[in-house]
Order: sequence, then C-alpha cells, then structure tokens
Amino acid sequence: MKLIVGLGNPGAKYAGTRHNIGFDVIDELAKQLGAELTEAKHKGLYSVARKGLEKVILLKPLTYMNLSGESIGEVMRYYNIETDDVIVVYDDLDLPQGKIRLRERGSAGGHNGIKSTIAHLGTDQFKRVRVGIGRPDGPIKTVDYVLGKFSSEEQIAMNEAVQKSADACLYAIDHSFIEVMNEFNQ
Repeated sequence: MKLIVGLGNPGAKYAGTRHNIGFDVIDELAKQLGAELTEAKHKGLYSVARKGLEKVILLKPLTYMNLSGESIGEVMRYYNIETDDVIVVYDDLDLPQGKIRLRERGSAGGHNGIKSTIAHLGTDQFKRVRVGIGRPDGPIKTVDYVLGKFSSEEQIAMNEAVQKSADACLYAIDHSFIEVMNEFNQ
C-alpha cells in the first residue's frame, strides 16, 4: 500500500493558491485513478484507490499546512504504512515556477508542512515531489505570496507541473524511486 500526500490548506479561501499546489496534484491523481476524496478521518480528506494490484491512499491533510504531519502520521499508523511507501507533494519557493524536483529524503528547507511531517514521522527519510512556485518579485511578503493565486500566465505552467507531478507519483507506484527521479527530475 502506498500513501501519496499533497500538502495545502483546507477551505475555499485557499483553493488555487501557490501553497495548495500539493492539493492540486492530489486532485489530478484522484481524477486519473477514478477516485473521490470522500473519507474524512485522521484529520484529513482521503480516498483509497487502486493502480493495478496496488492500493494507493490519496490524502489531503485538513490540519492546515503547519500541522500536516499530524494527519500523515495518523493515516500511516492506522493503515500500517511504512515510511518507504510515502510520497509527499508540496510547493517550493526555491525552485523556479513550474519546475519539479524529486528527492528521497532531506531537511525541511524552511517549509513548515515538511517540518511537521518530519516531526510526526520521526525521520526525514521519506520521498518528496517538490513543485516550484518561485520567489516573489518586489516587496511582497512571503506569506502573502504563497497564499496568493497564480496569474493566468503562471497557471498554464503550473497546470503542466501538476500533471507532471501526478505522472511522477503514478510512476512511483510500480517503479523504484531512483527510476522515478531519473525519469522526472528536470
């Protein structure tokens, strides 16, 4: 069983924001797997889908970004999922907008959702798909930038990044993560 988590903030106020790109990837995965995220338990919204013979849990933590690890930890314990079977998808200010980067482990890099995940899993040894949102131009505060929405031009590149991130997650279900990184890292 695999667990694919998209980080974001719940509610209409945050839909379509840069910080919710992880939720957008989960929505794309749900569409491709014919799943609906209807289960509201473990401090998250999730669905158990299938790709071939493999069960895949798609999860959107509803704890808000800074407490994402609470939901991830609960789902992992309930379904007895090993850390090696977890992929976390999230926004990254340090990558150019629309770029994706896959890693098998690492620090939080200042991302509070990843800090929470590391704290609740007790390790930084979990797979990640980082989706670049770039840094703001000019005097805009980082919090305002990540909670802002993409322009229509930016949205085109981000739609491609969401699709590519979803494709990488699907590929990871039945391939080694080294193969996935070789195929999808830009």
